[in-house]
Amino acid sequence: MKKLTIYFSLLSRSVILLIMLVFATTVVFAIVPDPKTKKKVKPTTTTTTTKKQTPASTKKQTSTKQKQVTTHKWKYEGKNSEGLTAVGDTNNKWGYIDKTGKIVIPCQWEFAWDFSEGLAAVQDANDKYGYIDKTGHVVIPFKWKEAWSFSEGLAAVGDSNDMYGFIDKTGQFVLPCKWKRARPFRDGLAPVEDGHYKYGYIDKTGKVVIPCQWKDAESFSEGLALVKNFNGKYGYIDKTGRIVIPCQWEWAEDFHEGRAEVKDANGKWFKIDKTGKVVKEYK
Repeated sequence: MKKLTIYFSLLSRSVILLIMLVFATTVVFAIVPDPKTKKKVKPTTTTTTTKKQTPASTKKQTSTKQKQVTTHKWKYEGKNSEGLTAVGDTNNKWGYIDKTGKIVIPCQWEFAWDFSEGLAAVQDANDKYGYIDKTGHVVIPFKWKEAWSFSEGLAAVGDSNDMYGFIDKTGQFVLPCKWKRARPFRDGLAPVEDGHYKYGYIDKTGKVVIPCQWKDAESFSEGLALVKNFNGKYGYIDKTGRIVIPCQWEWAEDFHEGRAEVKDANGKWFKIDKTGKVVKEYK
């Protein structure tokens, strides 16, 4: 009887412990969050992250667009002159960009010269030349077969008869088209070719001040002008027509900062001063 009593006592304790264990388990599960509920929070977090990335994404797209503007590759590109550069696109049309690479005057011309004295000579679809200002506005109509940049207020132009003269910035003739060829005025003189295929120099009244005697001649640069004789040799003259550096070079360039590059009969290049003295020999 005593053993039975002990047995029932132990059984009662076991039941009590079992009940307490079940109760504790229920409480624990009630406190710990459901894993499924925790997963539902992730979309909200993802949405927040996406919103934070949007400004960065927009900034990246903007930077790419600016890069395309400033690193545009042109088929042809001149030199910067008066803040603008003549460029040719892949369709062989010409326009102008500024120093940042931004297109200022759209590519629409068949050819374009550098700006000089506020105007630039451009060629239209009919192969005629006229002049535009820096806004792209046509200020001198398209009617010239050839045209040079303005220099000292005048520009050399060629008509349909292949004769050259000079116009001012209004497009009016200052010197009529009577020369076979003409190049820009510099130092008050301009090289022109007569009817006998000889070059000389005229002043702004049209008077010949250096006789036509050269096979070719360039505009003056730093007080000297490059000329070519009928033996095919190059030299330099001053504004009186006097030969300062004899015609002995196979090729030569204009003077810049007191120096000019020349090439001899052996194909060797030198740099000379205004007396004709060699100051540098290229190896």
